[in-house]
Amino acid sequence: MRKHLILLQGWGLGSAPLAPLAETLRVLDPMLRVDIEPLPERASGDPRDWLQELDERLPPQTWLGGWSLGGMLASELAALRGERCRGLLTLASNPRFVAGADWSHGMGEATFNAFVEGCRADPAATLRRFCLLCAQGSVEARGLARQLQAAVSEAAPQVLLAGLQVLGSLDGRSALQGFAGPQLHLFAGADALVPAEVAGDLLALRQNTGIGLIEDVSHAFPLEQPGEVAAAIQAFIGGDGDA
Repeated sequence: MRKHLILLQGWGLGSAPLAPLAETLRVLDPMLRVDIEPLPERASGDPRDWLQELDERLPPQTWLGGWSLGGMLASELAALRGERCRGLLTLASNPRFVAGADWSHGMGEATFNAFVEGCRADPAATLRRFCLLCAQGSVEARGLARQLQAAVSEAAPQVLLAGLQVLGSLDGRSALQGFAGPQLHLFAGADALVPAEVAGDLLALRQNTGIGLIEDVSHAFPLEQPGEVAAAIQAFIGGDGDA
């Protein structure tokens, strides 16, 4: 049976950052169908509204994955679907993006709130800053940032703000613990947005899960190193999560 992987986009940058990865996966495994799905375009910042739309829109019995915010939503959706999800894959995705008393490896609350206020005041400037942060840590940071800036979505300001509200409120730890299917979580060694230490935190949270760390790459590593990322994903899905 042909396998089907759905990749959810990250915040604000459309499908372009995931397109080279999807195409590389299709070449590696012609029997794997790979689709990139947009995030909901909702003015509501309630994660339940976003998950309800995704569950209604996306077909069941697929592998679910995503980059950054897309990976957080994929984790919640996998837990919601249970046996209707074949497996879960996340890329540079923190179970809890904003740090808290019991989750130290995340963005500081004050920094995140300032980012939200920046988006409210000047969405275009905030997206440019976001592209720079995504590329920070790459050996080709300037070129990668330009690629990301060319991919900036044309989402309405209220949709961008709602996405940040979802990003700031999600806590996927219980979802990751509750989903019994195979999981693979890949992190970047030089990520400026999701600390590499999250890999260890996640392993402590759920010991029987796949964790991978790619050194010397940025938050945008699916675009930066699509071949290496695709090989890890293909081994994972090709072995039904056992690799």
